[in-house]
Amino acid sequence: MGEFDSFARFYDLFYADRDDDLQMYRDFALAADGPILELGCGTGRVLIPLARDGHHVTGLDLSAAMLAAAQAKVNATHLNDRATLVQGDMRDFDLPTRFALAFIPINTFMHCYDTGQQLACLRCIRRHLQPGGQLVIDLFHPDPQALLESDGRLISESTVLDPKTGHTVHRLYTRRLDPATQTQHVTFIMDETDPAGIVRRAMFPLRMRFVYRYEMELLLHVAGYSLETVYGSYDLEPFDSESEKMIFVARTD
Repeated sequence: MGEFDSFARFYDLFYADRDDDLQMYRDFALAADGPILELGCGTGRVLIPLARDGHHVTGLDLSAAMLAAAQAKVNATHLNDRATLVQGDMRDFDLPTRFALAFIPINTFMHCYDTGQQLACLRCIRRHLQPGGQLVIDLFHPDPQALLESDGRLISESTVLDPKTGHTVHRLYTRRLDPATQTQHVTFIMDETDPAGIVRRAMFPLRMRFVYRYEMELLLHVAGYSLETVYGSYDLEPFDSESEKMIFVARTD
């Protein structure tokens, strides 16, 4: 089982209702003249609404469990003619379709752990884009203060009720920084309490390689893209020092 498969059953409890980036992707999709590729589609949080809007969307993900959840939603919403799900690695995949738009949401690109993997991912996507095709990548802005807070402190984030089990799930996390490798080691902790009060803890360690603005611009250039702009929010505000996001928009040369 992959590192994301065991996390899949918790994913929708905490992320299914997140929609702060959805309008941005809807606008990019509306402007695209052709099929769309989502890298790291998870359980279909973005893919399903885009398919409902009438777009033809292919979602690629490494996790079989995430894709199974997404496929169930596709089947339930009768979107099989517009939504295609593929298990694969964003650093090395081969699809028959050439896309007008590709996007990598919410820090998923940070699962490329070194320059070689980053370039492999970008080049693989480029081979799947139509001439002039657009790529959108949503990344965490590595603000120095935010990085300093990656000191191993335990953060209590939220508690939800799982309607399938009747269990309460409390989510916590820790982050530790490795500056030499530009890596954050993140551990999600899920404390699941059943009606009898028995607590079962599941832990999901992840590592994420962060990038800086001009480092990412250089990666895109080397991989054969022309940078259009960098936004600092899902409202497409200009990127500045206070921005929490770095949203890169590029096109194939």
